[in-house]
Amino acid sequence: MSIWEAIIQGLVQGLSEFLPISSSGHLSLVQHFTSQNGENAVFFSILLHAGTLVAVFLAFRQLIGRLILEFFRMVKDIFTGRFHFRDRNPERNMIIMLFISLLPLLPFYLFKDFFEKVASDQDILVEGFCFLYTALLLFLSDRCVKGKKTIGQINVRNAVTVGVFQGVALLPGVSRSGSTITSGLFCGFSRETAVQFSFILGIPAILGGILTEIPSASAASAQIGVAPMIVGFVTAAVVGFLAIQMVSWLIKSDRFRIFAVYTALLGLAVISIGIYEHITGTMLVLG
Repeated sequence: MSIWEAIIQGLVQGLSEFLPISSSGHLSLVQHFTSQNGENAVFFSILLHAGTLVAVFLAFRQLIGRLILEFFRMVKDIFTGRFHFRDRNPERNMIIMLFISLLPLLPFYLFKDFFEKVASDQDILVEGFCFLYTALLLFLSDRCVKGKKTIGQINVRNAVTVGVFQGVALLPGVSRSGSTITSGLFCGFSRETAVQFSFILGIPAILGGILTEIPSASAASAQIGVAPMIVGFVTAAVVGFLAIQMVSWLIKSDRFRIFAVYTALLGLAVISIGIYEHITGTMLVLG
């Protein structure tokens, strides 16, 4: 892999991980049109996700710091017998609801190999239809009533709903941030709460994905090269941080609908290209 390819994929990952347009779908398209597939493609995608994970910690460092402190207080209360589910402050409530939102991911991870195969194969039809699904979600969320729920008012039903939407987002072309932000809006979250809950919820999901790929990391990294890995990681982290700021501004200013239009047009274009490739038996490759 060249440095320029690493930069391009880092840019794509950093933008698409947090903008509601699907990072896995865009990376799958880039790898498709540059003839990258198999273990190398999967490993580099995981590496770029690690870069965007750094961006989340930087962007939400104050809230994450409060959550970490509250987590240790909660553990202390559990072991000293002072923990009560009904008696919890906003940070403790968010911690519990984040754990609940992660539970629906367990059955989805049983099909992890299937999701990875779809993301790394040479057929992009699935990605096209998934982009259309993302567009539909964004279109509907733009028309839902503005909610006012803060992190202290999220309930179990809300957490499960967001978790299920996140599970579906394992498909390439379905935006994880788009799915979790819009499902939060459907549940009555304020726009700020929807963004915070979505991006912090992504931390354990991304970490879990990284840990599952560690066994194959050494072989794939040797083929990619150290320099492209470093460049891709740093690019994804920097661009990801800027993308988070952009999303926070866009959702507060009611300009989220532009992504519905973008993903709809992209989905139709990808489906058209996919059908063309099936009919002609020729894969379109850039460069």
